[in-house]
Amino acid sequence: MFSGIKDDIQSFFNRDPAARGWFEVLLNYPGLHAVIIHRLSHRLWRWNIKTLARWISQLARWFTGIEIHPGATIGKRFFIDHGMGIVIGETAEIGDDVTVYQGVTLGGTSWQKGKRHPTLEDGVIVGAGAKVLGPFKVGKNARIGSNAVVTKEVPEGATVVGIPGRVVRLKGERAQGFSTEQEELAKRMGFDAYGVAEMPDITAHAIKALLDHVNAQDQRIDRMCASLQKMDKSFTTPEMPDLKDEDFAVIEASDQQNSV
Repeated sequence: MFSGIKDDIQSFFNRDPAARGWFEVLLNYPGLHAVIIHRLSHRLWRWNIKTLARWISQLARWFTGIEIHPGATIGKRFFIDHGMGIVIGETAEIGDDVTVYQGVTLGGTSWQKGKRHPTLEDGVIVGAGAKVLGPFKVGKNARIGSNAVVTKEVPEGATVVGIPGRVVRLKGERAQGFSTEQEELAKRMGFDAYGVAEMPDITAHAIKALLDHVNAQDQRIDRMCASLQKMDKSFTTPEMPDLKDEDFAVIEASDQQNSV
């Protein structure tokens, strides 16, 4: 148990650049306090001293703002950053080297007994405010974006964002997204749908849907014009106005002002 606590402390140094010394971490990191107390309460839970285990876990909740049911199984080097508002349910299982940020819920969607909460495999990162709900697995090294709501199994190495959660990257590759033409147009407009990977944005998704529609219309018109040229050699394709960089200068200037 004590060697495991030592690993937990070391994980804060490995993943938090603000950590400066062992005494400071032991004294000031509620995430570490919650994990250490859970190690104790979980052992009592396994020994069937469940009332005392629940009482100790409630003490941890009062002092840290982090609620971990003593029945939850947590692996080595579990890192809770900030931690306020985290809820981890009874049948949740967490692997090694998992990182969880504030406001995360590992919850259930049923009142039935048995496995109700998710399993996070090794190396998973769950962003602030995300909700992972149900008895399914989140694969190794997966990433859950901030404020995402995930209710289905997540493949290994995937990145999930949005409400409901959907896979946007799989092992570093885009799982769904723009064609080359769409992506170029979006960049010139100063828009990137995948900029919402950490924070789902309804407006961004609406713009992406419009770009998808415009791109599909352009392709259809190109095919129609090609067919008309075959039927009538005198038919000429109407010229489309070019999108120039200066057309979006106002947008860029506005973005710079907002960033300041």
